[in-house]
Amino acid sequence: MRLNKEILRLALPSIFANITVPLVGMVDIAVAGHLGAAGYSSAALIGGISIGTMLFDLLYWNFGFLRVGTGGLTAQAYGRSQAAERSEAGVPAEAELSPAGTEVSGILRRALGIALLSGLALLALQWVVIQLAFLVVDCSPEVRQLATQYFYIRIWAAPATLSLFALKGWFIGMQDTVRPMVADLLVNGLNIFLSVVLSLGVGGPGNLLPDAPVLIPAMGFPGIAAGTVIAQWSGFVYCLVAARRRYGRYFPAPATKSAKNMDETTETGSSATKSAKNVDEATETGSRAFFTLNRDLFLRSLGMIAVYIGFTVISARYGDMMLAVSTILMKFLMIFSYFTDGFAYAGEALTGRFIGEKRPDGIRATVRGTFLWSLGVMAFFLLLYGLGGVLLLHLMSSDPAVADAGRPFIPWLLLMPLIGCPAFVWDGIFIGATASRDLRNSTLLCAAGFFAVWFAGVGFVRTPEAALHLLMGAYFMHLFIRTLYLTLRYRPAILA
Repeated sequence: MRLNKEILRLALPSIFANITVPLVGMVDIAVAGHLGAAGYSSAALIGGISIGTMLFDLLYWNFGFLRVGTGGLTAQAYGRSQAAERSEAGVPAEAELSPAGTEVSGILRRALGIALLSGLALLALQWVVIQLAFLVVDCSPEVRQLATQYFYIRIWAAPATLSLFALKGWFIGMQDTVRPMVADLLVNGLNIFLSVVLSLGVGGPGNLLPDAPVLIPAMGFPGIAAGTVIAQWSGFVYCLVAARRRYGRYFPAPATKSAKNMDETTETGSSATKSAKNVDEATETGSRAFFTLNRDLFLRSLGMIAVYIGFTVISARYGDMMLAVSTILMKFLMIFSYFTDGFAYAGEALTGRFIGEKRPDGIRATVRGTFLWSLGVMAFFLLLYGLGGVLLLHLMSSDPAVADAGRPFIPWLLLMPLIGCPAFVWDGIFIGATASRDLRNSTLLCAAGFFAVWFAGVGFVRTPEAALHLLMGAYFMHLFIRTLYLTLRYRPAILA
């Protein structure tokens, strides 16, 4: 019962925050679909958002290790630090941190350093990135123009976005999902609000509050990207302040010693030297583990990119209508994953902590608990997709043609809870265990399965609708392979 409460304590804030994540994408699509910009159809505007978002997925998924690796390593270091503190009962609270405690802050510093440098590199290479991207992305000239416009604005959030990956992973590793929840609510709430306000404008004919004088000029389509930039930087500032205020003990300021303290240090010099040596060894070991883990997780990211970018690129080849429908369907699929991810994050934090504390019984209990709770999420979404699929389509676009084109694909949504639930929960368990090799292998096998199904069936495709059905089948094959592989690897990779 106590573990169930701990799972819920970690999962519920993440679920609550994750609800806002698909809302951002859905609001962006809905705003674009209702803009009615001169010279652009609703399908083209939705396609522009889809391709623009895909370009950032292409970039940011390469840096997924900043969240995944940071979270797993931090959870294990936190577990070791807690075990060390319990074994040193009676040590004053102001005593120096254990090597594991020092490692906790070192993990965040390394992750933030990589995030900020990588973000600056993306800013410098933005023109090259967009040119390379459209060598492989085939879409209409209208969609390409809109996506390029979106990209050149949103790229200015890159340093903040990558840093948020690291900060949220670190908070989760610290068994804290409240701070990431507040950050997500702040970022996503601002994103939704600013995207609507900046794109539609406030005051003046045709804008929000049409009877009022012009307060905020309408930016149109670029306002959607501008809202994202402001929101991401706001979230970054919040997380930095929250980390310092909540976990200041892990970031001690350099101490100055009085003469008396210096004498005491001289008397206990051998102990201090030993402590410093332990800290240095922990830092060196942590650095090696950090970069080894991130190498595998980078390759895992490439596998994920291959599937999700492949999904969008392939659908774009079958016209703006199929691109719009596939974009909406993927948003619906992601809604489920964001709920299940709450329990995956709980599994990640607890698995890493129990590994650090050397408690295999805790790991087994965590796996049982997270899977049982995620079954409730699965049942809810089976009902939601089964009963409300048509209504959801109409909410996403005012164009009846887009909703009608998406109706035949609603049955595919019912597979997501059944196949996606174990895949996402296993991801969290393996991330917490920093079992990066198995995460890498499972994702590369998934990508191979996705493209195998597509290329095996594409020769029989005669219509754009048939192509999208085949694409959905390939997507669910990739989830099935992921579930099967990680299930088989659980005992030898984590419990052995």
